[in-house]
Amino acid sequence: MFKALFGVKTAIVGMILLALLLLLPQFLPRFYVYLIALIFAIALLATSLNMVLGYGGMYQFHHAVFYGVGAYAFALFAVKSGLPLWIGYLIAPFCSAALGLVMGLITVRLNQLYFGMLQISLGSLVWAITYRWYSFTGGDDGIHGIPLPDLVGSSTGAYYFNLIVVVTCFVLMYMIVNSPFGRIFQGIRDNPERCRAVGVNVQKQQLAGQTIAAFFAGVAGTLFVTVEGSVFPDLMFWTLSLEILIMCLLGGWFIFLGPALGAAIIISLRTFVGIYTEYWTLILGIVLMLLIFFLPEGVLSLFLKKADPSGKREG
Repeated sequence: MFKALFGVKTAIVGMILLALLLLLPQFLPRFYVYLIALIFAIALLATSLNMVLGYGGMYQFHHAVFYGVGAYAFALFAVKSGLPLWIGYLIAPFCSAALGLVMGLITVRLNQLYFGMLQISLGSLVWAITYRWYSFTGGDDGIHGIPLPDLVGSSTGAYYFNLIVVVTCFVLMYMIVNSPFGRIFQGIRDNPERCRAVGVNVQKQQLAGQTIAAFFAGVAGTLFVTVEGSVFPDLMFWTLSLEILIMCLLGGWFIFLGPALGAAIIISLRTFVGIYTEYWTLILGIVLMLLIFFLPEGVLSLFLKKADPSGKREG
């Protein structure tokens, strides 16, 4: 099944990589297990953005708001509901999807840049409410000490849980972007006027794409809580959205797993560069400049071209 879906080479490489990831916690120190588990969550977030950015051509400039809403929805459910915590993992992504649907109903009527600008405004409004609503969200203090199921209470448990969820979501997203809906979505990216001419409801397709991407961003938000055990308003601030966008560009925003590689590079750089300097944003700006000049198609695209100069790739 997986060979048919992804191609023989891709399936083999994927199984080898998965086996390696399953073994890593047995050999790595606890800090690196935590770091990789965090990378899993951010990789899912970046890939969900790429569904609408790279595959849909939608200027989603404030994708982090869906990530933050998913994280807060799970956190609030865990500390206030008294119900089994696993239910929160199911509910939180749908809260993000609902926000994506509402924001999409307002924004998809606009074209490209105006769509992105209005989305930043709406996302910033959600951030401001979260930042100031002390009685419900904890305000700028956030929510800490969030209870988690015993199964994911340890760093190793969180690692394996995040790995399983991310692999499952990647398979689902890959199936979506290669489905008839995904092909139409890419057609809208390339030529929306022609799609309208053949009877495609462009706004409806874009609304569906944004809602689906918001759902997976919400899943990533719950995985962040699983790793950190806390939430704070910065999870939905616009600067994080910019960082996620850079991850997509760095890894390769026209390649499915490109954003995941970009997330791994950026999170690793931020973690280890932060040990030596507090000027992480300066480093990020330099990375972006170098990327624009020397790797406009992303790091993964460069590797794939070297591996297959003919340009004929499986998967």
